[in-house]
Amino acid sequence: MTVDVLGRPLRNLRISVTDRCNMRCRYCMPEAEYVWLPRESILTFEEIDRLAGIFVGLGVRKIRLTGGEPLLRHALPTLVRLLRRHEAVRDLALTTNGILLARSAQALREAGLRRVTVSIDTLQPERMVAFARSARHAEVLAGIHAATAAGFDSVKLNTVVIRGYNDDEVLDLLTFARDRGLEVRFIEYMDVGGATDWDQRKVVSQQEILASIAAEHGPVTELHQSGWAPAERFRLADGSTFGVIASTTAPFCRTCDRARLTADGTFLLCLYGERGLDLRELLRTGASDEEIAGRIRDTWSSRTDRGAEVRAALPDRGILHQIDSLRADPRREMHTRGG
Repeated sequence: MTVDVLGRPLRNLRISVTDRCNMRCRYCMPEAEYVWLPRESILTFEEIDRLAGIFVGLGVRKIRLTGGEPLLRHALPTLVRLLRRHEAVRDLALTTNGILLARSAQALREAGLRRVTVSIDTLQPERMVAFARSARHAEVLAGIHAATAAGFDSVKLNTVVIRGYNDDEVLDLLTFARDRGLEVRFIEYMDVGGATDWDQRKVVSQQEILASIAAEHGPVTELHQSGWAPAERFRLADGSTFGVIASTTAPFCRTCDRARLTADGTFLLCLYGERGLDLRELLRTGASDEEIAGRIRDTWSSRTDRGAEVRAALPDRGILHQIDSLRADPRREMHTRGG
């Protein structure tokens, strides 16, 4: 097992397959224009599969495909089939905004995808138009339905809660998930990547979320689980469950086992990380698997990153990146490095 300076294992790999997205959510892509990665720099499926095999050899057991919006990557089930051949991978998952999911859910399941997480921040179509500049709310709902019908091991919902936007929908979203036998995870608004509208006052804390749910549904019981999961899970009296990811007010850096691979092959140690290892260059200049594994191992072994903790400790916490900084280095964008 490959561990870092703080004893955190390299066990969970998030692979961004594209930096493109068909939504413009304010917490991720609030600007009108973006600098995209050159298409020739994007890893091929074969390159992703090769790197995945190297990471598996170093201890990775969970892989999640992300973006951007991963379903914009043509023929994604082909990549899923390649990754399923790595027998040591116990969990192969996908995070999507759901717009294109209805047309591909069954094919992804048949290819070997195990779990799907769909992002849905509002149940009100007009709010989605205003907040994400997309009128495709019905397609998101259709995608959730298709994922449920496809027979995945798990279908979860992600909701970023923002004061003044959707904090009044927490209870409605919880009911929406419960009625469909799904689990929703409420996520605190984070100041990562291109969140150029971020403001501490817009953060709805885990404590507030739990208080609003308890006021409506009665006592909320915490479910004790592995300390490596980002979401704390809770149970209501009727047995239904939900999660809260308190990465802004209660960071989980000390138990973070997640590494990230950008769409152009940069290996990142932290969602807030500034530096990365260019694996694409190693792949395309003839490095062997052993050489690449050695570079990955050395990079992870020296990891001390605690990005969310460092941000939380700032006395005057503001926006992480200004627009000029993001345009100078698009790898800082959330839609490039994956959430």
